[in-house]
Amino acid sequence: MKKLLLAAAFAAFVVPPTATAGDVSMRVHDVPLGARALESAAGSAPFNMLGLHWIGSGTVAYRTRRPAGSWRAWRTTDADNLSGSWHDGNLDWTGIATAVQFRVRGSVRRLRSYEVSSRVTTAPVRTVSAAGEPTIVSRAAWGANEEIVRAAPILAPTLRLAVVHHTAGTNSYTRAQAAAIVRGIEVYHVQGNGWNDIGYNFLVDRFGTIYEGRGGGVDRNVIGAHAQGFNSGTVGVALIGNYVQAVPPPAQRDALVRLLAWRLDVAHIDPLSTVVYTSGGNAKFRAGKIVTLRAVSGHRDTGPSECPGNGAYAFLPALAKRVAATGLPKLYAPTVAGVVGSPVRFQARLSSVLAWTVTVADRTGKTVASGAGEGSVVDWTWRSAGAPKGAYTWTIAAPGLRVASGVLGKVTTQPPPAPLSLTNLAATPSVVAPAADGTGSTASVGFTLGGPALVTASVFDSSGASLGSVLDEQRPAGNNTFSWQLGSLPDGRYRLTVTATAGSKSVTKAADVIVDRTLVGLAASARAISPNADGVADRLTLSYTLTQNAPVRIDLEQAGVVAATLFQGQPGVGQHTVDWDGTADGAALPDGQYVVVVTVTDALGDVQLPLPLAIDTTPPVLKLLDAARLRFSVSEPATVTVLVNQRVRIVQAAQGTFTVPYAGSVSQVSAEAQDAAGNLSAIVSG
Repeated sequence: MKKLLLAAAFAAFVVPPTATAGDVSMRVHDVPLGARALESAAGSAPFNMLGLHWIGSGTVAYRTRRPAGSWRAWRTTDADNLSGSWHDGNLDWTGIATAVQFRVRGSVRRLRSYEVSSRVTTAPVRTVSAAGEPTIVSRAAWGANEEIVRAAPILAPTLRLAVVHHTAGTNSYTRAQAAAIVRGIEVYHVQGNGWNDIGYNFLVDRFGTIYEGRGGGVDRNVIGAHAQGFNSGTVGVALIGNYVQAVPPPAQRDALVRLLAWRLDVAHIDPLSTVVYTSGGNAKFRAGKIVTLRAVSGHRDTGPSECPGNGAYAFLPALAKRVAATGLPKLYAPTVAGVVGSPVRFQARLSSVLAWTVTVADRTGKTVASGAGEGSVVDWTWRSAGAPKGAYTWTIAAPGLRVASGVLGKVTTQPPPAPLSLTNLAATPSVVAPAADGTGSTASVGFTLGGPALVTASVFDSSGASLGSVLDEQRPAGNNTFSWQLGSLPDGRYRLTVTATAGSKSVTKAADVIVDRTLVGLAASARAISPNADGVADRLTLSYTLTQNAPVRIDLEQAGVVAATLFQGQPGVGQHTVDWDGTADGAALPDGQYVVVVTVTDALGDVQLPLPLAIDTTPPVLKLLDAARLRFSVSEPATVTVLVNQRVRIVQAAQGTFTVPYAGSVSQVSAEAQDAAGNLSAIVSG
């Protein structure tokens, strides 16, 4: 394998902040590969956590520079998640660093760096949120940024097993640094990986502190993003540290035992049992694959990962035995089979021989049936013939254990009103390039409300200073938009915070926007081209104006992968055009949806302006279905020119069947369709 050393240190003017979340900021880069690697620069903005994404089958190592100037040892990035063609690496705690270098082995076609600065404060206070629950640091206590959470939590109907992870990185962190690591992971998972919230349900540090992870309730079956294809019905617990070789310290192992003993008991799961799980799909187990897992599994059991490292994975069987022996007695696998009006069978297992009872009550709480027995197996049948229709509650109980309960029959209560929610906040475009004549200075802001609310929107600059309000209106439930004029703002990075308020409750989300006048007037000759040498829309012409002398790079991307570089250079101040023939290295690109990404590097760093582009060399298929009624079908959206009795009709047709309006009888008809890329169909006539 050839080894390539990429010395790439990112100074403050190269890597401006792109995401700020309270005490956490994150800078994102596409790392130049090959000879174009950036050189180290003094005065680099410091960071203390690093995450890497890359495309290709190779591996990536990195090292960071201390503030004093010396370099730390090389580390190989651990990537245990695959998002499309991207490997999403774990976020590592590096300690304070002013620069980073990369070393690539094998095929790496693209590399992206996420440098996170998570401010170290005091160690958080641990709290208890439910009776019998282990001591847990709540999201509020460790400083979760609820504004960046993308969506409300989704619940699984049942919990089936636990999956143990490690975060990789370092094992040499303090109590206060552990909370900073959790805050950094939240920002990286949401704004780096694009997940709704932090991926893990819980995290445990080396001192035995347990942190609440993804929001939605520590004792609810919240679906996380920790084991691709196996997220639903599993609880993900991450050990903060690197356990590829090291063994988690006793305090961390003890806390993990307490946490799993409680959480699996809430779900009445036997820690020593196995579970048959149908994979949702990943690189190890295809969708639909039946996999048998232990109730306490490691991440590597569910997907193509070495997580939680050999040091942690080896002790999982012994840990499961400790979990099973903690908090006895316990009730496992309660099941109810049957419907009201026929025999209903209640079954469960107990961890020891106990006197048990099963109780069924109506909606008023009155007991209508009960059974009892003694042993380690619960098995009782309610002969419910003649029982009135409706909802019944049931419980299975025994001295000293957590009661199992549920509902039988149809619940007729009305659903509660939709809770206040604010989702899908986005500003389009995210880079605004106002021209001297005022064009290009408007962004459209869209969001979705779960219910009617008073909506306010405020603007903040990169220092956090408020620049005023741009919206204060009552808005209805559903999709909403408003226009935001940014022409009066100087070049810079801005944050728009939108708050929805209903009664005493409110929710806030934020979107980032860049104002940059270095490259203005970006336009394309077409949104679709057809480079098939037919003389129609064979080429693409891009035009733009540079107001200052800055480097420009124009790439054509598909699904985040660069398919062709159209231009790279420093053309100087003034108007410019780039003409492209639709090929990459002389070869035609396949039909599909692409994005032209224009990157200008100025005082704000790498600022990217995207333009969607379709390559389409396939002509539409037009069929005449009924000449007398002028009924046609077309294989894609197209402009259809119809000649009826020597009179021209032009129709904008969607894909599918359509009819051309015409009064009178039809004696002669011919038609031709042209798609957005200029491709012409065969002429049909009748």
